[in-house]
Amino acid sequence: MNKQDTTYLDQLEAEAIFILREVAGQFEKPALLFSGGKDSITLVRLAEKAFRPGKFPFPLVHIDTGHNFPETISFRDDMIARIGEKLIIGHVQDSIDQGKVIEQTGKNASRNALQTVTLLDTIAEGKFDACIGGARRDEEKARAKERIFSVRDEFGQWDPKRQRPELWNIYNGKIHKGENVRVFPISNWTELDVWNYIRRENIALPSIYFAHERDVITRNGQLMAAADCLNMDSDDQIERRNVRFRTVGDMTCTAAVESDADQIDYIIEEIKMSKISERGARMDDKVSEAAMEDRKKGGYF
Repeated sequence: MNKQDTTYLDQLEAEAIFILREVAGQFEKPALLFSGGKDSITLVRLAEKAFRPGKFPFPLVHIDTGHNFPETISFRDDMIARIGEKLIIGHVQDSIDQGKVIEQTGKNASRNALQTVTLLDTIAEGKFDACIGGARRDEEKARAKERIFSVRDEFGQWDPKRQRPELWNIYNGKIHKGENVRVFPISNWTELDVWNYIRRENIALPSIYFAHERDVITRNGQLMAAADCLNMDSDDQIERRNVRFRTVGDMTCTAAVESDADQIDYIIEEIKMSKISERGARMDDKVSEAAMEDRKKGGYF
């Protein structure tokens, strides 16, 4: 990495740290939404730079669908033990048991959409007025509409027409009672920026980001990790393939890509050559042209 690239990463890092400190200064009860993916792991590193040697001025919040990759859950628990911060877990299974959501059935059933209810309940229970997340504008067209401080109404819903102007680096966190703000400190980063930063900072990640042999099935043209939660039947043919995951989510909607990239340098080169976005491996984004935007309007992160 040359000096110019390092300076660029320094600028992105400084912006993100400034935003995190703005959250700490403007809100009473913020939280950092943690998925166990590379973007939220990067946010944890940025929070360490923003607030150490003190404790984080917010807990980490993870919405567990119950169908997460085991490697992600193991990484999450090890990381929390290492950094010594508070973790709050909202369980989608609790929302199902309470009758707040109905579990989908069929081969394409997923809990991914159900986690919105669990998220909103967790925010309400914790009385969080700001939720920090790792969404980036380059990921998907609906996310490109978000401001860095994105206001949600008292029902947790997002209205793209209510976005506030953000001039220079002035962020307006003023909200009415019951509203909250979703904050995206790495909005201006790209997937490649994140990976270059991970390489520079030597940030550990769940093993599924790196190429490995795994049992997979082909469903809807995508390679899915073979798992009971996929409601597999005799038509599903299990194959052993060399794959990795570009994004991490619920196992029922997160597809793998064939890859031999088992080191960060190889992953970076692979991304440079790719013509498909990382969200191209997310089945939940293919429901409709406006799938992500519809979920965001309903309270999804």
